[in-house]
Amino acid sequence: MEINILEDSKERLRVEIKDETHTIVNALRKELWNDPHVRLAGYNISHPLTAQPILTIETDEKKSPKKALREAIKRLSKINENLLKQIKDLNL
Repeated sequence: MEINILEDSKERLRVEIKDETHTIVNALRKELWNDPHVRLAGYNISHPLTAQPILTIETDEKKSPKKALREAIKRLSKINENLLKQIKDLNL
């Protein structure tokens, strides 16, 4: 996975996430909405066969979009770890 920053300002971040699909960016978008400092979190894929997802994050002045993204990734990682542990506990 390669991430290219398209726009980076105090309250707005746009990144292109290469070689990914709706799966990862939709999970990130949903998790970003759990942050009260996030005003906008969304993504666009202009063509499902050729385009790369572009994730857009806007925050208030109390938190940078980069920090909001890092925190959302950490929360998703923790959720995935807990799910994996539960699956292992069930011997699946």
